[in-house]
Amino acid sequence: MMNGFDMGGMGLAWIFWILLIAGVILLAVVLVKAFTRNAGGNAPTDGQGPPRPGAGPARAREILEERYARGEISTEEYQERRRMLEEDGR
Repeated sequence: MMNGFDMGGMGLAWIFWILLIAGVILLAVVLVKAFTRNAGGNAPTDGQGPPRPGAGPARAREILEERYARGEISTEEYQERRRMLEEDGR
């Protein structure tokens, strides 16, 4: 007698443990990627999306100048936004 364990039950136990270990490893990889994505704080910006926290006023002016140089914004818009940055104390 096999004490209630047959080969089918043992096979399912092996599959369960393999899937459990794979899930834990996958979770660890996802968490590491999530927490290290912007750890350096030097990720390049393309002017789209929310600004990085702590990017500073100098970087805001830099981005504005880059967009103006690429022709993405007009002279009037550049001057208006530069004036807004100066007024905000950035």
